[in-house]
Amino acid sequence: MKAMNRLIYRHITSQIAVMAIALTMALTCTSCFGDEPDGCEADIETVTLHVASPGDFFFQTTDSMQTVYSTDSIITFSVRSQADVSALAPEFTLSSGATVSPASGTTQDFSNGPVIYTVTSQDGKWHRRYRVNVVPTVISVADTLSFDFEEYELEPVAGRFYQWHNMLGKDWATANDGFRISMGNAKAMDYPTTPLLNGYDGAAVSLTTRDTGPFGKMANKRLAAGNMYLGTFDIKIAMSDHLHATHFGIPFANLPESFSGYYTYEPGPTVQDFYGNPIANRVDSADIYAVFYRNHDAAGNEICLYGDNVLSSEQIVAVADLGYVTPTTQWTPWDVKFVYRSEVDKEQLANYGYSLTIVFSSSCAGGDFIGAIGSRLCIDKVRLICTHDQ
Repeated sequence: MKAMNRLIYRHITSQIAVMAIALTMALTCTSCFGDEPDGCEADIETVTLHVASPGDFFFQTTDSMQTVYSTDSIITFSVRSQADVSALAPEFTLSSGATVSPASGTTQDFSNGPVIYTVTSQDGKWHRRYRVNVVPTVISVADTLSFDFEEYELEPVAGRFYQWHNMLGKDWATANDGFRISMGNAKAMDYPTTPLLNGYDGAAVSLTTRDTGPFGKMANKRLAAGNMYLGTFDIKIAMSDHLHATHFGIPFANLPESFSGYYTYEPGPTVQDFYGNPIANRVDSADIYAVFYRNHDAAGNEICLYGDNVLSSEQIVAVADLGYVTPTTQWTPWDVKFVYRSEVDKEQLANYGYSLTIVFSSSCAGGDFIGAIGSRLCIDKVRLICTHDQ
């Protein structure tokens, strides 16, 4: 029952309607998620690569198009090792009225590294730079992947909160962008997910359950758990369909075997329910787990796990779950094995037909807006051990 509650949002229609009104008010006051006027949007929304033989170029034909989310500034296409990337013409859809240079559909050479694209808003006053990579990929047989949280920076759109890079070529996702809507004046270090300079070994990441302020109180969504996961967060649908704003998983071509790292965890003083009432004799708990799943169905349709099925989908192949996270102020190691529920198709694995997500949260029921404000989970030196067949 606990697993079913983790990061799964309740679909309470009346409360969502109230939250939508509150967040719309916030957006009206701040415009374009900041201090920018109407016409400020300078975003790439999708990128498509048209090639003569998609099956020989991409691992999956659905890989030819990518949706670009608001905090993304690096766009990477991973293609087969023999693919010729020296003459490709990406096509973009942009925010309304925006333009891009080099122009959409112009041929570029990606063999020497990323191509920089600059998007200009309709009013000409706002600019945003993207790095687009097309990378021929040899399937890795490395048996250890390291995540040390040393590479982070302020996000490039408004510089309000931090984001983290990793060795898989896709930034860690957080819900910091959603917190920005309700707490737009918060400083970067007051967001739910922030850097920790002195971790177990160098920098670490700090996840803290935060108060969402007056807008959250109005809608009975009074807290935001600190979280971090492999995947994406779609702020554009967070108000209308919060269940599907959280996209878990990135394509992964190795077999995960175990999942380890170091943590500290200090629960906040008072667990509160959905309505902000204290829950007597309850101590907050954190989440540390990983999920490996099939990212296409039997008909070849692309599959992603969301907030309502990240631990319950029939697509799941294996799970590594720490379970109860014992509170401690000392850096404490964990090491859990992946428990496999079904066999892995080696051909599909080699074609990136599986995805992996790793999930951390400071309040395991935070998706239900239940938890203790001030609960803090710190994570460092995460290792993913994989097996491989030559």
